[in-house]
Amino acid sequence: MSQLPPCPQCGSEYTYEDGVQMVCPECAHEWNAAETEAAEAASMIRDANGNELQDGDTVTVIKDLKVKGTSSVVKVGTKVRNIRLVDGDHDIDCKIDGIGAMKLKSEFVKKV
Repeated sequence: MSQLPPCPQCGSEYTYEDGVQMVCPECAHEWNAAETEAAEAASMIRDANGNELQDGDTVTVIKDLKVKGTSSVVKVGTKVRNIRLVDGDHDIDCKIDGIGAMKLKSEFVKKV
């Protein structure tokens, strides 16, 4: 017997399949399991090469990035250690030596 996912709304483990839909008998929530899996896969944050990023990874900057509001620049090849992933347009929070706390876009870094 295959393991079915719990209900995303109430967390009940008593879900069942009804065609392509998943149904929760406790809260009557219905969802498409394939769409849920696709949304979870799309929510993964990937670097410029397509590698999946995780909290605590070390990345390298692949393009000179101007720091908004200052005249400083983050140079190509700068290593950023211990990144933290967040939601939003800039999906990496980090601290860069000599510059301080920054937010980066994952499309401008590659995993080391």
